[in-house]
Amino acid sequence: MKIILSRKGFDSANGGYPSPILPDGKMVSLPIPEEKTGVTYSQLLLPNGENYGLLMHKLVSRGIKMGKESLKVEDANCHLDPDIYKDIKPRAKDWRGVFGQVNGSQTQLENQGVKEGDLFLFFGWFRKTVNSENGYCYDKTYMDGRHVLFGYLQIGEIMHPKLNGKDYTWIGNHPHLNRDNYIKSCKNTLYLAADNFSLARNLPGYGVFKFSHNLVLSKEGKTKSKWVLPEFFRETYISGQEKEPWKAGYFQSVGRGQEFVLESTPKIEEWASKIITANISC
Repeated sequence: MKIILSRKGFDSANGGYPSPILPDGKMVSLPIPEEKTGVTYSQLLLPNGENYGLLMHKLVSRGIKMGKESLKVEDANCHLDPDIYKDIKPRAKDWRGVFGQVNGSQTQLENQGVKEGDLFLFFGWFRKTVNSENGYCYDKTYMDGRHVLFGYLQIGEIMHPKLNGKDYTWIGNHPHLNRDNYIKSCKNTLYLAADNFSLARNLPGYGVFKFSHNLVLSKEGKTKSKWVLPEFFRETYISGQEKEPWKAGYFQSVGRGQEFVLESTPKIEEWASKIITANISC
């Protein structure tokens, strides 16, 4: 099994601030802004009945960054991908998690031999929040935030929209199926979740996590790209990194990479299984 550490959600250039960890531990990965996807932040729902747009207004008064532009939350469409929060919007009965990739990032996954049965572990830039008069505010003691694992998807099927002839209407309104810049690319690919997680068959093949400290990749007191990985990760190669990423006391991940692929070992599979079984949010 290959494991792909996949960076997703708001960053300094797309969005401009960290995704929130709510006071109850719910991790809300904010999808990056993108024009004409047909999905707005106000359409994405939280379990308490609020929507992402309202949450974002409570956290940050300024607009959303999209490259050099600044957008108002109420005017912004978003790139909902990976789509692994089941209750974020109405779904078809047979819906399951989906993740799309295209162009150079998809080429990287192909070159690394990613296939059915391999496991995406998604991480992003997160910061804790606390309750406030306005609803929520960022926790000042958590400073600039950390890289944190927030969800997973084990690949059950790889779909190439230009080639597959099956009915995939259950996927719904996904950006890799409704944007010309994706549809026209021969590299446009969707990774569909397996029905069950192979290392714990009682769990679904995709899901999101409730926050715990064993999900935090960033080393305490260091910048968020300096990670603490178990020592046994030294036994395998992690793609897309510097020539010598292991430093004194931490692993230096590259700042702007998206997909970091590694060949798992029995110890790494056990680690991944424990991460998912201990933290999945039901």
